[in-house]
Parts: sequence; structure tokens; C-alpha cells
Amino acid sequence: MSIANMITESSNPASSSIDTLSTLEMLTVINNEDHKVTEAVQAVLPEIALAVDLISYAFQHGGRLVYCGAGTSGRLGILDASECPPTFGSDPQQVIGIIAGGHQAILNAVENAEDNQQAGQTDLENINFTEHDVLIAIAASGRTPYVLSAMSYAKSQQAKVVSINCNPQSPMSNISDIDICAVVGPEVISGSSRMKAGTAQKLILNMLSTGSMIRTGKVFGNLMVDVKASNTKLLERQKNIVIKATDCTYQQAEQALLESSNHCKTAIVMLLTGRDASQAKTLLAEKNGFIRRAIQEAP
Repeated sequence: MSIANMITESSNPASSSIDTLSTLEMLTVINNEDHKVTEAVQAVLPEIALAVDLISYAFQHGGRLVYCGAGTSGRLGILDASECPPTFGSDPQQVIGIIAGGHQAILNAVENAEDNQQAGQTDLENINFTEHDVLIAIAASGRTPYVLSAMSYAKSQQAKVVSINCNPQSPMSNISDIDICAVVGPEVISGSSRMKAGTAQKLILNMLSTGSMIRTGKVFGNLMVDVKASNTKLLERQKNIVIKATDCTYQQAEQALLESSNHCKTAIVMLLTGRDASQAKTLLAEKNGFIRRAIQEAP
């Protein structure tokens, strides 16, 4: 796949004279181009939905979501993975991000790391990647050697592979089970795929992790009911969530959280069903952590 034929590498006529514009005019051009990102993501919602269902199935059967990328793409995957435990109370090992060049590459560019094909496979082997996991391969170009290697290894393990890229008919598209190709068009600054392409990737990753967490009972209504109280702010957030979910008083929320050892879901089920902490916890376990199913079982 020649770089000359890649949409993300082509020249954008809307910004051809951006270096001659006033600051406000320059930013207006960038903002206008950013508006195109949501349209590109909207066009691939069916593929994103398929990927969410794949990930949810993996979660329900003990599998993991593994993001893999190089440079900006790798950092975005690590960012999304790192935010899942504090947001959804998920196991830190349930969503994992790996990046070409390893930990050092999170903060600083590592020369030629993205061209190291063997490293893609090795990094998956190091986390004991299996057929139960789902690999989300991220690369705006759709042709990064490190990512392609990881994809091929994941396929050899009989695992499902999803690609996120911005160039149609890319090598990644040919390997993946689901190809999420958000065609955002040429960048404002030619080749700077951290811009529109990076924004599209971030939006898609948000949907993949959030959608999968919703599908596995981590959300009740639109409340993140599995949040863990690891600091004072999050403890107050728990109380606020319990109040919103049950229409109880602040004192009732505080007491229910105290009795449930600050387990937000248990506190909600307690208040909505009149059960004690032990009974509420058992109900939730029987319903795989879904509050709505638990309260329907014991109104």
C-alpha cells in the first residue's frame, strides 16, 4: 500500500494556505475539518456495534479486550484501557493496551518500533493472549508492521480481530474479522494522523469500551454504578449515583454504602428492594451483576 495512495497522507485543499491565515482563521479551518470526524464515525456505527457485541461476549466468557497500536494509536489504546477500572470498576487485566516500543513509547517516541514485526507477536505472547481474547488493532494508515504482526498472531490463535483505521482497502482490513474504517479525509497538516484520524480513533475506542461495559451490566440507566471509591471524590460520586438511582436521601445512600462496604450496586439493590446487604449481593451475583434484572427478580 503506497503512501502516495493513502487518504490520510494526501494534501487537504482546505488548508493549503493555512500558514498565511490569522490565528482565528487558522483555528476555524481546523475546527471545520474536525466536524467531518463525527460523520466518518457515524458511517461505521454498524461495524462498531458488531465489535461491541464481540467484546461483550468475550467478557462474559472470561476473555479480555486488548488494544494494540504504535505511536498515537498505541497511546490512545492505553489511555482507554487505563480509564476502564476507575470508571467501571473493571479488573485492570480485563482491558489492556500494548504499544510498539513498550512502556518507554508511552511518553517518548521509540525509533523504528512500529516496523518491528516480531515485537507485535512477542508482546501478545507476553500477556498470554488466547482465543478467548479480542484484539483491537489501531493504525490510521492501516499498514503498520507491528500491528499487522500482532493481528496475524491473534488470528493464528483463533481469536477475533477488529481493525480501526482511516484508509479503505488497507492491509489491516484484509486480516481483520471486523474492519472499522473511519474515512476522515486528508489531515489539516498533511500526514499528521494524530489530528482527525486520532480524534476518530478516540471516539471509536470510547464506544467500544463503554458499549461493552454497558452490555455486561456496568451501567444502570446512564449511571456508572460499578465505580469504586478509591478517593474522597469518588466516594461522594458513589453517594450521588445511589441517590439518583433510588431517589433516596443523602443519609440513606451513605448508610447503604456503609453496610455494603462501599459497593455501589449492592447499595442500590438494597434500597430498591428492601433487602439487606447480603441478600442484595446474592441477587446481583445470580443476575451476573445486572441491577435491572436483580430488582425485577425481587421487586
